[in-house]
Amino acid sequence: DEARAQAPALPAATPAPDQRPPIPRELFAAGAVTRLAYVVTGDRTVDEMSKAGLAGLNLVLGARTALEPGEAVGVNVDRDELAFFPVLYWPIVSGRPIPSSETLRKLEAYMKGGGLVIFDTRDAMSARPGGGTTPEGDQLRRMLQTLDIPELEPLPRDHVLTKTFYILDGFVGRYDAGTTWVEILPPAGADGRRPARAGDNVSPIVITSNDLASAWAVNRRGEPMVPISGSDPRQREMALRAGVNLVMYALTGNYKADQVHVPALLERLGQ
Repeated sequence: DEARAQAPALPAATPAPDQRPPIPRELFAAGAVTRLAYVVTGDRTVDEMSKAGLAGLNLVLGARTALEPGEAVGVNVDRDELAFFPVLYWPIVSGRPIPSSETLRKLEAYMKGGGLVIFDTRDAMSARPGGGTTPEGDQLRRMLQTLDIPELEPLPRDHVLTKTFYILDGFVGRYDAGTTWVEILPPAGADGRRPARAGDNVSPIVITSNDLASAWAVNRRGEPMVPISGSDPRQREMALRAGVNLVMYALTGNYKADQVHVPALLERLGQ
């Protein structure tokens, strides 16, 4: 005890200085408000349409929902941080280099972390009879070959995406002939209902060929930029509703699907 009493007091430990580099201010700004993003392809016409499309969707989101999104952002998937954006719209342009393996791993991490990627081949009207592929479809297929993505299925009529905000029968854009693909759901039970998936897990990928951005796109006066190719006079409105559902789905997950369990939960709480 004497030796312990005579031992010199050790100086108080001081925390090591933080060696991490400061977070860039523009990233703080990007994360301060919900923003949608589109992939910059290098094709000026396609990129301008993506920007105008998300601008049009933003107007509808701000007018009809509680969400007040910031200006949509064009991102370079090789260089930019994706984690700040809940939805990434990716128009497929044929003939472009396939992203590097490093970029594809980054994209996988984004999807596994809760991000939603909408791949749009925009080729519904040029698909070949008999199921032949298009240049855009081939481009997307080559890209997805090395991505760790779930098994996909055509959008079921009872999928959460069809009821996150609006009740929809399908997802149309400038075109209405293409199929929308999402992560396959668990099989339906004996009562015909599909179980809600655990947590807020959403399909990390949506594939369409209906050219969503062109249907959403508006000019500076808020007027539609591209004519709709379809027989339904409400097709543009239905396309905008599909866009709202996609964003709400990305932000709220399976909230709507989980509601089927509420009566059983209330009954158990009352026992």
